[in-house]
Amino acid sequence: MSERIEFTRNYNDLSTNQGFQFEFNCDRCGTGYRTSFNAWTVGAVSGVMDTANSLFGGIFGKAADVTERVRSAAWEKTHDQAFMEAMEELRPDFIQCPMCSSWVCKKSCWNRRRGLCKNCAPDEGVEMAAAQAAPTREKNW
Repeated sequence: MSERIEFTRNYNDLSTNQGFQFEFNCDRCGTGYRTSFNAWTVGAVSGVMDTANSLFGGIFGKAADVTERVRSAAWEKTHDQAFMEAMEELRPDFIQCPMCSSWVCKKSCWNRRRGLCKNCAPDEGVEMAAAQAAPTREKNW
């Protein structure tokens, strides 16, 4: 694989034998963005062969063994490709802060005006509104 994988800690691999799916999380707010499910036909065939093997044995058992070897040999390459496609699918929803290098969601955690994440450049309007509301919140506790 010649492309580098940029997301290294902020994702969950939800892949199964039937296909691939990933969930990427914002480093700041933790919101998760899940990719669409990408079916893997070799995994589905393997599942069918395993079922046939448990019911009938014999030739189906041998076919299931062969299918499992094919699945194992192809799994890593297909998984890496599915991961790269998942990153491309969700890339428009994330941006990396040039100051702290966090991957944050554009929707809630990116300060477009400052070109930094909201940890590095908080939204002044929101901060001021929160500061003004603080005495009222504290009074009501």
